[in-house]
Amino acid sequence: MPIALFALTLSAFAIGTTEFVIVGLLPTVAADLGIDIPSAGLLVSLYALGVAIGAPVLTALTGKVPRKLLLLGLMALFTAGNLLAWQAPSYETLVAARVLTGLAHGVFFSIGSTIATGLVAKDKAASAIAIMFTGLTVALVTGVPLGTFIGQHFGWRETFLAVSALGVIAFVGSWLFVPKDIRHTPPASLAQQAKVLAEPRLLLVYAKTAIGYGGTFIPFTFLAPILTDVSGFSAGAVGWVMLVYGVSVAVGNIWGGKLADRMGPIPALRIIFALLAAVLLVFNFTAPHKWLALLTVLAWGAVAFGNVPGLQVYVVKQAERFTPQAVDVASGLNIAAFNLGIAGAAWVGGLIVTHLGLMHTPWIGALVVLVSLALTQWSGVLDRRSGIPMRTHGPIPVGH
Repeated sequence: MPIALFALTLSAFAIGTTEFVIVGLLPTVAADLGIDIPSAGLLVSLYALGVAIGAPVLTALTGKVPRKLLLLGLMALFTAGNLLAWQAPSYETLVAARVLTGLAHGVFFSIGSTIATGLVAKDKAASAIAIMFTGLTVALVTGVPLGTFIGQHFGWRETFLAVSALGVIAFVGSWLFVPKDIRHTPPASLAQQAKVLAEPRLLLVYAKTAIGYGGTFIPFTFLAPILTDVSGFSAGAVGWVMLVYGVSVAVGNIWGGKLADRMGPIPALRIIFALLAAVLLVFNFTAPHKWLALLTVLAWGAVAFGNVPGLQVYVVKQAERFTPQAVDVASGLNIAAFNLGIAGAAWVGGLIVTHLGLMHTPWIGALVVLVSLALTQWSGVLDRRSGIPMRTHGPIPVGH
């Protein structure tokens, strides 16, 4: 594999770290800026909103820009956003910094796959994409807990400085090694994307994605304060718990992909959503007990992202049937739905914390996941009525 591919992987690692590291830093940021926890939670929500807007809209608007130039511009914007977060004098400035980096995130993952495949022979395209998206998984396993550790011991601003340094390295690597003449087909226009959003069966998949991830992110956004205020972990231990969660996510992603490959996406999603709802409900009772809380977080990670492969392969199958001219658009909009779910969840979670309390987030999250389970069941019914087999063969896409 060419070295340029690893520059993309490093970019994915830096972007994945900055997206999720804020979860472990919410109490620290809130205390330093003199804001409450729900307001700090909006830093998760508005970042995800930036991704959701950036992915479809900015990708379409930058369709004619040469890929290398666009990639370098995105990493410069990403680095600038994190430097702004490092020096943010106020909460409002930090919000602006998060939105900027979210916009860069959305476009990067929209164009990253096409750049990766343009670097290798056709028979290695899937491997190239998988290597690039490994950066996201590694970010969850190492980048997020390491960033949380830096924030707990040296200050949350230093975490964003460290991520900025990664952005600079990724920028230099892309500048040196990514070729100038990467061919690309212009991405779908906003009008083409609108046609996808007019298809009810695809809207049903996007609803499952947004609501399913919304359910898990209602409590996950506020995991750090739950661990310190309810479970009794020290602030310094939160990074270690995030490490446990990240390792579990990596294992769960693989397990979820194998399950969807073996059973088909709908049966696999039924199992994973049911397990996720159960884990969140159990967390309501285990959170006050350190070791039980840790074991529950371990189980949570195993199912929290295990539905990604099933959701992605299912949206591709539905797009091939209902909007065959815009399969890539349909897949990309599922990523936007994922981030809309995160954005809505962080906002709703903030309202729950304000009006009900921290420990009402897990059981409400479980109820929201059950809505996604019901939608999954309904998708299966519609498939049977249409004569579509429950099991579908084919490779499972990676990433989120």
